[in-house]
Amino acid sequence: MIEREIKLAMASVEAARVALVAAGAEPLAPRRLQDDLLYDTNDNMLLGLRSALRLRRDGDAAILTFKGPVEPGILKTREEIETAVASYDGMVTLLARLGFTPWFRYQKYREEFRAPGVVAAIDETPAGVFVELEGDEEAILTLAAGLGRLPSDFILDSYRGVWVKAKGDAAGDMLF
Repeated sequence: MIEREIKLAMASVEAARVALVAAGAEPLAPRRLQDDLLYDTNDNMLLGLRSALRLRRDGDAAILTFKGPVEPGILKTREEIETAVASYDGMVTLLARLGFTPWFRYQKYREEFRAPGVVAAIDETPAGVFVELEGDEEAILTLAAGLGRLPSDFILDSYRGVWVKAKGDAAGDMLF
């Protein structure tokens, strides 16, 4: 599957909610904590491939995601393979046995909305509040315009990249 997304910095969660509803988005999933771990091998194999492996705890659910290299463009576009995991703790053990170790942990409170062709997430993070738009390119551009945003406002960085830009290379994990 191909993932297409952007992030938009917002002044507050309430401003993000008001803007999304005014642009025609409807509530999809309530606010909850997502706790993410990025994994790599000791020789940084995935980093060398410009790829990522993430294990996410989302409420009672656990999801393992592989993300391929970002393709150049106006949106952040890359291969994404996701699968539900029956046991978060079991997957942590399995990844360790396969030679993967966690190297960055980040948390966010996420609330989701739906608009035609797009899932819009309001992400409250230690680095600020962001709206993440994920879906098809035209729908993302349409909703971003409905939010009064231009391509020059698009953030294509990962949350690791956002955190490093906010706090510097020695920032550590992005936790509440």
